[in-house]
Amino acid sequence: MIKPDYKKIYKDLLKMKFPEKEEECLSLLQKENFSQLDVIKIEVIIFGKTQNEGLLSNGSHRSYDKSTIFKILDYQKKKNLNNSELAKHYGLSRNTVAKWKKYFRV
Repeated sequence: MIKPDYKKIYKDLLKMKFPEKEEECLSLLQKENFSQLDVIKIEVIIFGKTQNEGLLSNGSHRSYDKSTIFKILDYQKKKNLNNSELAKHYGLSRNTVAKWKKYFRV
């Protein structure tokens, strides 16, 4: 399965439409492994959406790889969050979080 080259997409987007935000995103774009969490972080920087506004409406078309799911679930353990709090933080459905936990036996 071919994955989109998010680094190139966001570099071009920053260069063409948001050159003033390019410096803020530089550290994320220089990473060798660009994860889905990095995509979420860079979207928040570029488009200015906070955790609560707008991310939930856009979340239905997102996909996450295993490593990203494990990072999200690990964040939940570290911060001692319930499924609803974690879902709100990342703009997910609480049912999605529950499904991940059941599927991966976390």
